[in-house]
Amino acid sequence: MIRTFATVALLALTLAGCATASRFDAAGDVHSLLVAIRDNDRAEFDRYVDRKALKASLEGRLMRETSRADMDDGARAVAALLAPSLADVAVEALIRPEVFRAAARYYGYTPDKPLPDRLAIGGSLKYLDDGRVCATKKKNGPCLLVFTNVEGTWKLSGFEGDLSDLRGKRRIP
Repeated sequence: MIRTFATVALLALTLAGCATASRFDAAGDVHSLLVAIRDNDRAEFDRYVDRKALKASLEGRLMRETSRADMDDGARAVAALLAPSLADVAVEALIRPEVFRAAARYYGYTPDKPLPDRLAIGGSLKYLDDGRVCATKKKNGPCLLVFTNVEGTWKLSGFEGDLSDLRGKRRIP
């Protein structure tokens, strides 16, 4: 009994350690992405963005929104056909350092404040069951930015926040 408990406890600690290690490993790359956004460094920004995954994420989101929308089957079919093209346009128009800088300001990352360090970023990342991590605005809040480990680099692979944050329609303090 004690041996079984010890084995289960060790397994739980190992899994928790992996989640913590993943979050803090990802935090370094998230910090680098924030620096690229702050400095408007397109090449460095692109290094930490998985455009193909972002496009798929946005396309899936458009499809989900379409399925919930109050429209007839014909309009749904047209929307489904247009979703891939709309996702392409959205990725090209929205996934740029200057657009994310506006979103970052909305969430409190203003030029007059230093960027959070790796430890602070790691503490705000949430480990997901599929091995990805996500950034939240508040502890235990919903995911806003999703990161996936791609060949040793954590890359932005999904945006779950309000799309109006990227369009800049909200007043940014």
